Amino acid sequence: MIRSYTFRIYPTSKQESLLRAMLTDHRDLYNAALQERREAWKRGKQVWFKDQDAQLTAIRANDPDQARWSYSAQEQTLRRLDKAFQAFFRRIRSGEKKVGYPRFKGPRQFASVEHRNGDGAKWDSVPHPTQTRVKFQGIGHIKVKQHRPVTGRVKRLSAKQEGRKWYVHLVAEQEQPTPLPKTGAMIGLDLATGQNGLAYTSLGERIDNPAFGAVAAAKIAAAQQQVFRCRRGSKRRFKAWDRVSGLYRKARNQRHDYLHKTARRLVDAYDVIVVEDLRTADMTRRAAPRPDGNGGYLPNGGNAKTGLNRSIRDAGWGQFLDLISAKAESAGRDFIRVNPAYTSQTCSACGHREQANRNGKDFLCVSCGHRDDADINAALNILRAGLVLRDAAQAKS
Repeated sequence: MIRSYTFRIYPTSKQESLLRAMLTDHRDLYNAALQERREAWKRGKQVWFKDQDAQLTAIRANDPDQARWSYSAQEQTLRRLDKAFQAFFRRIRSGEKKVGYPRFKGPRQFASVEHRNGDGAKWDSVPHPTQTRVKFQGIGHIKVKQHRPVTGRVKRLSAKQEGRKWYVHLVAEQEQPTPLPKTGAMIGLDLATGQNGLAYTSLGERIDNPAFGAVAAAKIAAAQQQVFRCRRGSKRRFKAWDRVSGLYRKARNQRHDYLHKTARRLVDAYDVIVVEDLRTADMTRRAAPRPDGNGGYLPNGGNAKTGLNRSIRDAGWGQFLDLISAKAESAGRDFIRVNPAYTSQTCSACGHREQANRNGKDFLCVSCGHRDDADINAALNILRAGLVLRDAAQAKS
């Protein structure tokens, strides 16, 4: 299995300057490769990764700045662009409305460079009992704050900038760990947002939602106002942007830590975890405009939709489900996604389905009179649907 690790690194002032130069040169390479593809397309031709990869030797021979970095890392940058185009063409084939043609990268959009371990970069480059170091070609050995052991074989590593901080991101290949002991317990989860919590379980429990983004919203708004009071291009403006990004980063890290711990508790306690199969990317799209035919627009509920989108992102639904899935796989647990359609309208006691059954947070079956919390009732239906899928899969095998 594949597992990733992220550690803080502490470059010297000279190494930090070189790290910034590495990001700049790789970003220039990315943008130049994108420009070449755009120009070729205008002439009715197409440029592929192998064509641009073949030009790297000549580029390095004529540009000393590019020649000081790892060849394989520059190949990964070109592959990064190629993956962006592959995704672009895939969205066209699938008929999506927004296909997203690859864009040129500015300094804030290009913050990492990927290397292969042992080829232009090396993890634990200077074995030492107390101080771990990572080496990047053209930069040297950088101190690492390794707060946990790394198991398995490190295959790839990336240097990443977040504001004024630097990190190394590792991807390691490991053997499948020993499954956790069976508990015999099963649970279904119905996701929620905002003050309604993060999720409700089929056991009648409520998982709280700290809403770190909402808590930090006032500070972020004040910091953003300070940005626009500063002159463009000034040092004060860059410092103000650093404060904004720092607040966003803190909220993101708090959310990530909370979801990690919550997912860990669920995986440790339950053999079977059933969740809704949600497409959060589609759910958080902004409301489509509604032209009135006279050059104006009709009300489309955009303000309410924006608030819901912000609440879903703040809850971290997609990240939460991905964390449960990854931890369940390594622990030998069953993780099942089910279609959430009508789970909130179906009675968990008699199975009667009707829209009138649910009224906000209250569920009252118009057929049998069963009363329950609407989210807990939905969690019960989700669990049962998951067990049906599991039993059908086991019967086929």
